[in-house]
Order: sequence, then C-alpha cells, then structure tokens
Amino acid sequence: MSQENNSKEEIYSLETILSTITKVKNNTAKKRLIFDQAPIGGISVKWVIAFLISLPILLYAGIFNPTMFQMLGIAQAIIFFIVFLSMVMILSVAVVFINNNKVTRDVTISWNRYFKDVDLKLALSSGSTPYKDFFKHYNLALKENLTEKALEKRLQEIFATMEEENQILMEAIRRNQNRR
Repeated sequence: MSQENNSKEEIYSLETILSTITKVKNNTAKKRLIFDQAPIGGISVKWVIAFLISLPILLYAGIFNPTMFQMLGIAQAIIFFIVFLSMVMILSVAVVFINNNKVTRDVTISWNRYFKDVDLKLALSSGSTPYKDFFKHYNLALKENLTEKALEKRLQEIFATMEEENQILMEAIRRNQNRR
C-alpha cells in the first residue's frame, strides 16, 4: 500500500508532464489526442493505438472466418459486424477517455507544484478558457530552446499574461469556485 501511495505522490519534471500531454515535432507542440503514460511509468501511447487499431481487425477475423461465416450467412455476418463494430467504437472512446483521465490525474499533483493557480484541464481545454492560447505561447517558448527552469519561469509569465488578458473570465471562474 505504501508503494502505491509513493507512485501517486511522485513529483514529475515539467518536461515529463509536457511530454505526456503534448507531441513535439520540429519545435512545434500539439496536444495529444491520446495522452502518453510512458513518461510517467505507464503504457506507451503506441500500445494503446495498436490495441485500438487491432480491435476492428480482430472483429472482422472473428466474424468473417470460414467457420463463423458458414454458420451465420452473409446477412447475419454483416449485421453482427456492424453491431459489434459500434460496440468497438464505444470501447475505443472509453479507453481513450480512461487513459487521458488517468494521465491527467497522475500529473496534476506535479503540475500544481509548478503552476499552483493554473488548472491543468483549463490549460488543455480546446474551448474558451483563459488559457486558450497556451499552445501558441508554448510553441514560441519551445523555439527558444529554454532549460527546464527557464521554461517553467516563461510558462509562469505566459499564464500570468493570459490571465490578465482574460481577467473577466478568470474572475467568473474564481467566483464559481467559491460557490462550490
């Protein structure tokens, strides 16, 4: 039990946190659709993607093999394939949702150590949040090849700037948090 608590309370570096939620290519960061657990000691995103791709292939192989196809016939095989494929799609969405929530939950403690007043979910949100320009500013910081401490300082400045630019929205969020 104590080992489980130690792994949950582990403080990750800023670079590790950002590598779980972003994909950097040519000094340009993009939010990952499926977060990567590998930097924090979990399953690599490549294995999750391989699992999601293999599900429809396995379903096809299971329904349209000669034995099952002969038992079902063409009409039932197609209907089964469509029904089970919709279940596979629902399962895929659930796997991605669970994976992303687990990564977010695991890195939030470390994120709060670096950026106490910045909600990670708001920074990653694609909707209208005070931090909607996070990736634009993060990409500019990446092009400067900053050290981890310099990157942390720059991101703190960036978050402060975004909060100032969206002061009305920040006030509304803070009022809403006080109601809870």
